[in-house]
Amino acid sequence: MLNYFWAVMIIIGVVYGALTGNIGAVGEAAFSSAGEAVELCFTMCGVMAFWVGLMKVAERAGIVAGLTKVIRPFVHFMFPDIPKGHKAEQPISLNIIANVLGLGWAATPAGLEAMKELSELEKERNYNISNGSRGDRKRSVGNDTASNEMCDFLILNISSLQLIPVTMIAYRTQYGSEDPTAIIAPAIVATFCSTLAAIIFCKLMRMGNR
Repeated sequence: MLNYFWAVMIIIGVVYGALTGNIGAVGEAAFSSAGEAVELCFTMCGVMAFWVGLMKVAERAGIVAGLTKVIRPFVHFMFPDIPKGHKAEQPISLNIIANVLGLGWAATPAGLEAMKELSELEKERNYNISNGSRGDRKRSVGNDTASNEMCDFLILNISSLQLIPVTMIAYRTQYGSEDPTAIIAPAIVATFCSTLAAIIFCKLMRMGNR
C-alpha cells in the first residue's frame, strides 16, 4: 500500500513541476535529497552502533538483568497467561527496556525473539488442546493466527514509552537543529499517553474476549 502511495506522490510532483515550468528544480531536489539520504544513513549507522554497543555492555554488566527483575511484575500484569519462567519473558523484558531507553534498533532483535517464543507457546497450547489437555484455556486459534499475547506485545512495542528519543535527536542533529534535545520532554509526555492508552486497550480487549 505504501509503495502505491509514494509512487502517486512522485508522479504528482513530476507532473506539477512540468506544468509549472519547474521540472529542473524537481530533478535538482531529487539528486540533492539522494545525497542527503546517503549522509543520513551513515550518521544513523554510527548512532546505531554506539547505542547497540552500549546496550550490550549493559547486558554483560548485569544492568539489563537487574532491570528485567524490576519490570517483571509489569510483564506478568500485561501477559498473565504466559507461564512464569517461560523463555518469552526475557526477550519481552529486554524489548521493553530498550524501547524505554529509546534504543529502537536494540529492541528489534529482542522483539523478533519474543514473537518467536510466543508463537512456540501458542503452538504448544494448540497441541495440548488437540490432545485433550485440560490445563490450557479453550481457544480456536490456528497456527497462522496471532495469539492474544502476540497482539498485546505488538501494541505495547509500537506505543512504547521513551525516556530518550535517540532517533529523533539524531535526526534533529543531522539537520542542524539548535537544540536537538528539546524533543525529550514532549516525547516523554506523548509516549506516556500512548503507552497508557495501549495498556487500557489491551486490558479492555482481554475482558471482552473472556
